[in-house]
Order: sequence, then C-alpha cells, then structure tokens
Amino acid sequence: MSRKRSLDDILQSNYISIGELARITDSRYSTLKHYTELGLIPFEQKEKNLTRRYPREASVKILETNNHFKKSGLSIKEIGDWLVNNEE
Repeated sequence: MSRKRSLDDILQSNYISIGELARITDSRYSTLKHYTELGLIPFEQKEKNLTRRYPREASVKILETNNHFKKSGLSIKEIGDWLVNNEE
C-alpha cells in the first residue's frame, strides 16, 4: 500500500504524480489523464511501465492557463493550439 505524501512535500517537489497534480490543482484525475493524452501537460516516463512524472511548476501553470481559457469559452483544441504556439 502506498503512502500519501504531505502537501508540503508535494509543493516542494520538482516532479509529482498525476494523483498529486489532481490534488494540488483540485482537478479530476480523468481530466488530467485526458489532457496528458492530448499532449497538453508535459511529463517524463523513463520506461513504458513506469509512472509518469509531471514537472510540478510547469504543469500547474498550464492548468491555470487552461482554466482561464475555458472560462473564456475556448475549446480544448483551441487551448491546445494556443499552448503549442506559445511554448517558452
């Protein structure tokens, strides 16, 4: 059985799991999974069977931007196009 990391530990980590990302952004796991599959959220995965690791700061920033655009009425495709065209 895995142990949940404390919120302080998560917020100090450079990389987090999708469950931890859902927890700190108050997003649904299924939504994050969908965004990951669309390529909207970056992740690292050393081997095919290993857990995906999400860069905490970049992922949170993308989700905040995404939520802002969703409230403005943009579609997921439009948001994805904007994110791709405005990568740093």
